[in-house]
Amino acid sequence: MKRWLPLVIFLVLVGFFAKGLFLNPREVPSPFIGKPAPAFTLPVVGDAGGRTFSPAEMKGKVWLLNVWAPWCVSCRQEHPVLMELAQSQPVPIVGLNWKDKDREAAQLLAQQGSPYVAVPDDLSGKVGIDYGVTGTPETYLIDRDGIVRLKHVGPISPEVWKDKIEPKLKELGA
Repeated sequence: MKRWLPLVIFLVLVGFFAKGLFLNPREVPSPFIGKPAPAFTLPVVGDAGGRTFSPAEMKGKVWLLNVWAPWCVSCRQEHPVLMELAQSQPVPIVGLNWKDKDREAAQLLAQQGSPYVAVPDDLSGKVGIDYGVTGTPETYLIDRDGIVRLKHVGPISPEVWKDKIEPKLKELGA
């Protein structure tokens, strides 16, 4: 038996590594799926009046939380798709401005248009950490009860919308 133990261990490891070759590195499992979205209250970008945003304001609605940053190249690629979605209004989109140290978000959105119903400003990155953000863009689909139903890592393309997000929206009755 001792003679076969190294071979068995080797075969088990080969099995794990082989399985890993077929996994999508963009599909990062989120511990938040099926759990309440982390609560926060943040100031809104470009609002000198001191307005804040909290996910509690979206209670009763299915909505997207899109984590983005002006310095993020992929976010700029995703922007036209989000603008189209905002015009067709399938769901409200909230844009979490993440770690915008150069304070460029308000100017960028003024120039290119904003697909967002609100843009909370996560300058410190703490809210992003609470959501498990590993980079931008990341998008969370949150249901009427404030439960995270989907996490997408990377830019939203028309294909991602059609194949991944839209079916989940239909499932939620949105």
